[in-house]
Amino acid sequence: MKPAFRAGPVHVRVPATSANLGPGFDALGLALDLHDDLVARVVDSGLAIDVAGEGEELARDESHLVVRALRAGFEVLGGQPPGLELSCANRIPHGRGLGSSAAAIVAGLLLARALVLGGEETLSGAAVLELADRLEGHPDNVAPALLGGLTVAWRDGAAVGALRLQCDERVRPVVLVPPFQASTEAARGLLPPAVAHADAAANSGRAALLVAALTTAPQHLFAATEDRLHQAYREPAMPASIELVNALRAAGLPAVVSGAGPTVLVLARDDREVAQAVAAAPGRWRPSVLSIAPRGGHQVAAGH
Repeated sequence: MKPAFRAGPVHVRVPATSANLGPGFDALGLALDLHDDLVARVVDSGLAIDVAGEGEELARDESHLVVRALRAGFEVLGGQPPGLELSCANRIPHGRGLGSSAAAIVAGLLLARALVLGGEETLSGAAVLELADRLEGHPDNVAPALLGGLTVAWRDGAAVGALRLQCDERVRPVVLVPPFQASTEAARGLLPPAVAHADAAANSGRAALLVAALTTAPQHLFAATEDRLHQAYREPAMPASIELVNALRAAGLPAVVSGAGPTVLVLARDDREVAQAVAAAPGRWRPSVLSIAPRGGHQVAAGH
């Protein structure tokens, strides 16, 4: 039996995210206060897509990532609607390591759930996380996009889990966004199949310290953001980003590559470090001082 669809439009808002955070490779993620707003409506036939802001060059057809996520959600919820209208107001830069793909996937799934009457009972938050992970390929970006705040995500066989943590209010994320994009697949393809035991052990300790530093002890963020697993290997794909990370760290700032890059993230701890990070942005790089988004993807009430 096909589902019953809501007659009016549904509006969802999803935050940008920064994954890895240095040593927390494929596990840690942070939701940032920069959002995409998407509105969808079930119509009698066809597919109409409007995009404003980032990603205006994307195709307006079934290959659009939000549409693919919508379709995946509708499939789980019992069937496809006769037609769809989708409007995207995008603020998250594409191809920069700030979770635009995760935001699109989470948005599509939340829209599908909200457009089906009784959808929340059929598609739980845990089910949304697992389906988003399946579409994205790894959970470190989709978890904060869905839950907000700082998240720790993991896989247990086919199952996916995520825990949301409260960040220390002194943590001040600064993103330095370059004028060029990078491919997540290309950056991941540079990683070796194995690493030295000493490097793996060092990263385990730093990842544990990073959770403590972000939640209760930001004075340890510089040591906690040291990475030996992935950033150096990715340098051929983003030499300017790694050069900037190294320069910022030489100045004592807790700098890392955001996700798969090429954006650089500084987890500043006070106004002085914020100012240093902003001043360090080269040429056409865009610095932004963001707060941590306490809320993940969610439905927005009409009129808001």
